[in-house]
Amino acid sequence: MRFRHPDGSLVHLAYCTNVHPAETLDAVVAQLRDHCEPIRRRLGRDRLGIGLWLAKDAALALENDPCALAALRAELDRRGLEVVTLNGFPYEGFGSQQVKYRVYKPDWADPERLRHTTALARILAGLLPDDIVEGSISTLPLAWRTIATPARMETARTALRTLGDRLDALAELTGRSLRIGLEPEPGCVIETTADALTPLTDIAHPRIGICVDTCHLATSFEDPDTALDALARAGVPIVKSQLSAALHAEHPHRPDVREALTAFDEPRFLHQTRTLTATGRQGTDDLGDALRHGALPDSTPWRTHVHVPLHAAPAAPLTSTLPVLATALTRLVGGPHPLTRHLEVETYTWHALPAELRPRTRAQLIDGIAAELSLARDLLTDLGLKELP
Repeated sequence: MRFRHPDGSLVHLAYCTNVHPAETLDAVVAQLRDHCEPIRRRLGRDRLGIGLWLAKDAALALENDPCALAALRAELDRRGLEVVTLNGFPYEGFGSQQVKYRVYKPDWADPERLRHTTALARILAGLLPDDIVEGSISTLPLAWRTIATPARMETARTALRTLGDRLDALAELTGRSLRIGLEPEPGCVIETTADALTPLTDIAHPRIGICVDTCHLATSFEDPDTALDALARAGVPIVKSQLSAALHAEHPHRPDVREALTAFDEPRFLHQTRTLTATGRQGTDDLGDALRHGALPDSTPWRTHVHVPLHAAPAAPLTSTLPVLATALTRLVGGPHPLTRHLEVETYTWHALPAELRPRTRAQLIDGIAAELSLARDLLTDLGLKELP
């Protein structure tokens, strides 16, 4: 979906396809038919943006076969779909029954992460619409914190500098300007936007910036205005923003709240949980850890890394951090000029929600994603952006 900002620039809104378990190129093509095009039709739009997730095997198939890349581009066009951004964070197995810590491998100290992301950049250059020259890719924030030795992190920074140089060369070759955004996430080396300032300043490449995920921002109790101000002062480019909402528990000491939270403790994804106390932010790697008595202070609100559907806050006594998203979006695109032009709804946890909230059919999932995009569209038009055909 395309929007015209009051300053005349183009802002893109997409939804991220990592909600669909597609590991191969054939599965990617099938999801275009089974999900992406039906969502476009459900919204009544001639064109729908998708934030494409390409797992390792799908990316290899496209990287090694120019005909396959051309065929995918033709399939996108035929179905009224366009790609200006990729989700390069998960490498493979994101639809597995247990993802947890595996999503952080390979990290940026592993040569395979550089190879894979370089491939994604080359693929994206071939998928961009004819009238678009800028593309973006989100990626993991260096590594999971427990394996982040100084030597490994220097290797990671070197890899990102190399990637920046490769993107420069790709721009000269193709005329397409691609940028990479490190995505702060609780538990990683870069957990917050503040944590990103030093590494990105050290890397110091204009094609390497940040991806602001509003669920992660909220989970870490970051104030959107403070975070975005700091990025602006440091000159860190906001490559893209993922529009998402976390789970919020105002009174985690109450038995009914803890019971409600238990329903979101599931085996597939990590659900990092944080609270902000007088002594600072504290947290656990997973919701189940937090729920163990005494593991996390419960006199202040908890926020949990669950990507809650934007239009469907959980039932009381829980809620979502949608207000944080709205505040961040106002700063991102509501000012005189957009701070980023790539927005992506990323609710990949649809199939990991409590049973009563889970879509039971493909049609229900399509309706849910369309409803999320409709809410995001309304937020954008309320900020003065004009939806384009």
